[in-house]
Amino acid sequence: MHPVVKPALRRGWRDLNTVQFGMTPAHALTLGPVDTATGSFLELLNGTRGPALLREEGRRMDLPEGHVDQVVERLARAGLLDDSRGGGPEAEALREKKEVLDRLRPDLASLSLTTSAPGDAIRHLVARRALRVRVKGAGRVGAVLSCLLSGAGVGEIDVRDGGRVEPWDVAPGGLPAEAVGDRRDESARRVVRRAAPGRPSRRRPTTPPDEGDPGFSLVVVAPRDDVAVHAPDPATAEPLMASGTPHLYVGVVEGTGVVGPLVLPGETGCAGCLHADRTDRDPAWPRLVAQWRSGGQRQVRPCDLTLATAVAGLAAAHALAFLDGRTPSSVGERWEVSLPGLRWRTRTVRAHPACPCGAAAKGEPEHTPEDGDRRATMAGQWPSAEVRREAVTARSAGTWRAHV
Repeated sequence: MHPVVKPALRRGWRDLNTVQFGMTPAHALTLGPVDTATGSFLELLNGTRGPALLREEGRRMDLPEGHVDQVVERLARAGLLDDSRGGGPEAEALREKKEVLDRLRPDLASLSLTTSAPGDAIRHLVARRALRVRVKGAGRVGAVLSCLLSGAGVGEIDVRDGGRVEPWDVAPGGLPAEAVGDRRDESARRVVRRAAPGRPSRRRPTTPPDEGDPGFSLVVVAPRDDVAVHAPDPATAEPLMASGTPHLYVGVVEGTGVVGPLVLPGETGCAGCLHADRTDRDPAWPRLVAQWRSGGQRQVRPCDLTLATAVAGLAAAHALAFLDGRTPSSVGERWEVSLPGLRWRTRTVRAHPACPCGAAAKGEPEHTPEDGDRRATMAGQWPSAEVRREAVTARSAGTWRAHV
């Protein structure tokens, strides 16, 4: 290992003997007491030296025998160290693609904050490049979201939609003005390719037409139809439920942005659960939905540009969290924000006993965005047991402590 103190964390001295790594409460840790020699040694943890050279430097600085290894081990346990050469052969291959990695460096630095073990951040980044995501919908929300996922390093983004690009589909970061009149899905795929920082060298199979294909790690449902955003049709999700494909709902309806739920088929509340719950609370709900779906459609639906962009960004963040193996707060929840107040709130989507998805019989798993990990696989399924990231707070003889 070539240890490097995570550069994403700013460093500052709280006093002469206590150093703080990080500024925000979510990630900040303090180290103390730190003598002058150890403080100087921390500057050498910049990724250019291996263990042998670090020990040699420690001897030159008159550090006690074994002190260098002890400092490195404790920093690693606290989640403060990365490995400048870690991640395995695929990570090394990515490092050789300098232009690609330079595009992804901010994302890599961010991943270093949410991973603990040295080398984990670049392993996550490499893993993204092998994933396949389908986005159903290429409007103001879907197209921008697709580009964000592509730009963040997801290997394949397959966008599906019908019709041709209309002037009101155009959005910064999404479909460009010159695409007006072109096929909407083809235009979206072009901008997705332009957003990609690079692609894996291996060749992937042609994307099959079935939207329930289990080869997708995630399907994002981003309809341009506002009724489909407000009242997702359980019938359209049947192929996804049958194949066990995780899927995330997102969109804008009448000045309200919606992100979620992220459905884990058979485990968490789905579109059918949402419909059944609303029917329980409002017997007129099915009648209203039927009228909304069959009534005359407006040519242009309300979709504020800034709201759509904010929704696309949050949805992309939730999607990436899931793809990176975590459980975002949209699992079993709908995040909503409305103009003009713009206050985000959550609405729980509980598994309903009347829904054929079966999630209610199993019982929904407890999850929190801070400590819950769940890994999406290339087969579009996940292990039944959650993989929980160990909360690292190193306490050795009162020397290491988390900063609150």
